[in-house]
Amino acid sequence: QVQLVESGGGSVQAGESLRLSCVASRGMDSPYCMGWFRQISGKERERVAVIDSDGSIYYPESVRGRFTISEDKAENILFLQINSLKPEDTATYYCAARNPWCSHRWSDFPYRGQGTQVVVSS
Repeated sequence: QVQLVESGGGSVQAGESLRLSCVASRGMDSPYCMGWFRQISGKERERVAVIDSDGSIYYPESVRGRFTISEDKAENILFLQINSLKPEDTATYYCAARNPWCSHRWSDFPYRGQGTQVVVSS
């Protein structure tokens, strides 16, 4: 079992930046995938960034260029840097992990955090 705890959310103005963190209770066995999903009110949960144990990274077109995923393997922390925040980025952001490889489906990730709220005002 792996417990994931997110932090770093908050209320910001449009154009500002945030860095979300996700601390894992232990390192993931390779191969693995770790990532961030978000749920905007009234919409389905969507994947916004993933990184696998080979270091491959994927972002959907909607966030590419503004979102950056990274990990500190020594400390078992996953990060999501979000720049140039927009009101439409307002959502609850969730950290998730799975073995062995990445999936676009939230339901495929057995390890999930409780979420951290991001509110962006214009």
